Amino acid sequence: MYYEKLAIWQRSKALTIDVYSTLSNLRDYGFKDQITRSILSVPSNIAEGMERYSDIDKARFLVIAKASIGEFKTQTDIGVEIGYIPLQTGTVWMNEAEQISKMIGSFIHTLKSN
Repeated sequence: MYYEKLAIWQRSKALTIDVYSTLSNLRDYGFKDQITRSILSVPSNIAEGMERYSDIDKARFLVIAKASIGEFKTQTDIGVEIGYIPLQTGTVWMNEAEQISKMIGSFIHTLKSN
């Protein structure tokens, strides 16, 4: 599938796996559910969008993925502040979230320019 070759999909998938692995023993199930849902939404929406036929549809799903990565970054920041996520891990996740967000934004711009 085409989306599997995209760096934004590969990086967001890798981040998703890291988040799930790191938070597997977290007992605050509400927080864990929310943060894992937001990060899982990123590669999922990229994949769904890339399976669409029109650039408009693709861009729409990428916009959703971009919003989800922003949600994830906010939840990570809060998770660090309340002691659920180690500072070093949270910093890595937030930096990666910013990079993925920029990549998605650039891809959206490219699709809308076609």
